[in-house]
Amino acid sequence: MFAGEDEAELLVGARGGPERAAAALAALGPRQAVLKLGAKGAVAVVDGELHRQPGLPVRAVDPVGAGDAFVAGYLAGVLDGRAGPDRLRTGVACGAFAVTVSGDWEGLPTREELDLLRHGDGTVLR
Repeated sequence: MFAGEDEAELLVGARGGPERAAAALAALGPRQAVLKLGAKGAVAVVDGELHRQPGLPVRAVDPVGAGDAFVAGYLAGVLDGRAGPDRLRTGVACGAFAVTVSGDWEGLPTREELDLLRHGDGTVLR
């Protein structure tokens, strides 16, 4: 399940922060409950385990398509058999790329381009 903060609030009430909201979404039954936080990153509960991923600092030009890009990156990680934290990193990177240009899909990265953004800890995004 994917939700933004506003959607999570409608479903479960988002009091207590994003971690609590993701846990409440997971309690509804899905094995993966992912809360998209825009520039702040994302949190997810995957098979009962909480994962956090901070956002990436980029110069935002247009937010259109960022959420869809995040979901595409996350789902690519699912199809690749990657772990929850890797899925979140890729989703956040795809969302960050998407906001750097005008339009909804024009900024989507190739797999090779994911290496262009790195997290502060030096982790290469794939």
